[in-house]
Amino acid sequence: MATGTSTDREDRGWLTGMFNDKESSEGAYQSLRDRGYSDDEINVMMSDDTRKKYWSDATTDDDGIGSKAAEGATTGGLIGGTLGALAAGIAALGTNIVLPGLGLIVWGPIAAGLAGAGAGGATGGLIGALIGAGIPEERAREYEEGVKNGGTVIGVRPRSDEDAEYLENNWRNDYRGQHVYR
Repeated sequence: MATGTSTDREDRGWLTGMFNDKESSEGAYQSLRDRGYSDDEINVMMSDDTRKKYWSDATTDDDGIGSKAAEGATTGGLIGGTLGALAAGIAALGTNIVLPGLGLIVWGPIAAGLAGAGAGGATGGLIGALIGAGIPEERAREYEEGVKNGGTVIGVRPRSDEDAEYLENNWRNDYRGQHVYR
């Protein structure tokens, strides 16, 4: 099988990590963008409370997902000394979902799994979606607890072993990632 195919990437599994503040979560997200990963490949999960705490000044819509963050990022507005890429991702309509019953903001490939499972009204929807995506149950429970406590979970299927190793080290050492697994 050729390296870099989607099947090869799926066989490689997930790289996931928990980030407990704005700077570390934005840094980890930006590290993925810097390696060429698109928003369609990056999964981000956080509570609506976390979004409000760190990025409420970047959004204005009633449902919490506005266009001002993306507009600000494209016009050069800096958020917390970073490019504000994470805030722009939150604002990217069509690539994220809000699960009011669970108080979650989720985007990336995992969002489709949550929406398809009807997780908006289901207790344990996040754990079920994570397990369904191939993340072990123990890790899914750690992430659920972390999200409830204000953390942000970021995940990706690395394109190569080199990417996986680089990102894992980067997340742990440069961005204070916790529960970083691959």
